[in-house]
Amino acid sequence: MTKAQSVAVFLAFFGMLGCGGGSSRPAGNPNVPQFSHVFVVVEENHSFQQTIGNAAMPFLNSLANKYGLATQYFANTHPSLPNYFVLTAGQTVTSSDDVNGPVRVDNIAQAVTQAGKTWKCYAESLPNVGYTGPDSGLYDHAHVPFGFFENVQTDPRQANNIVPIPQLATDVATDQLPNYGFIVPNIRSDGHDCPDGAASCDDNRKLATADAWLAANIQPLLDSPTFQSGGLLLITFDESTDADTAHGGGQVPLLVISSRSQPGFKSTTLYQHQNTLRLALDALGITERPGDSAQATQMGEFFQQ
Repeated sequence: MTKAQSVAVFLAFFGMLGCGGGSSRPAGNPNVPQFSHVFVVVEENHSFQQTIGNAAMPFLNSLANKYGLATQYFANTHPSLPNYFVLTAGQTVTSSDDVNGPVRVDNIAQAVTQAGKTWKCYAESLPNVGYTGPDSGLYDHAHVPFGFFENVQTDPRQANNIVPIPQLATDVATDQLPNYGFIVPNIRSDGHDCPDGAASCDDNRKLATADAWLAANIQPLLDSPTFQSGGLLLITFDESTDADTAHGGGQVPLLVISSRSQPGFKSTTLYQHQNTLRLALDALGITERPGDSAQATQMGEFFQQ
């Protein structure tokens, strides 16, 4: 079977799983509408095939059915940290998770601040507000790229935008949401590790735990009037399984969620993490585009025009 035939068979199967009622159209290049708030959630180390259509993830799949889904979306490399850098700086920066010292690159925190807008990184198990140090308990430093950026590390006002995850619920309740938010579950909530800390477990236990975390922490955001009137949520995975190296980091899902999303839209356009970075910037009306996001195709096809 050719690659094209394999894709066609998978998309047909995907439709039988209840995702085929949505629209699909040839890739175009329409403009991205403007949003007042953009949020990015990153899960860990699972492929498109492991997650989309998997009954262990009912919440994620309910969103994939209702809103936009990129069916040809690929991470950039392995392991984790370089992908997080592409999502926020448009370049891999490193080939490993081991980086010492501050990273001096243009990035979305810098772009958002220079545009006069606000940002926060909500990180589960973060030891304290403004923490930019190494791993601590269930907190994985390699999943929080903002803690590496020199412009954040050297400015306490910027570093204090890295906050523990309970702040998200507070900001929803008090209507104090930032213009840009990057949401990071800990290593037992994002599909990376077994939920009970065991060395190994059934993979669907990891995914079910990640899905329950999303439902508990993301649904309140989606329900908020502020999000409903002007919010965009992007959910993806940093990389696929180690064996999947297609386009560098393997095939993963990207969900595009907003009141202006095309209902049930399934894109067949090839996208990667630099496209998601550009989408976040475009949606906020920011023209500065770090790294490869400057040349990345925009993602206006996901939205009602």
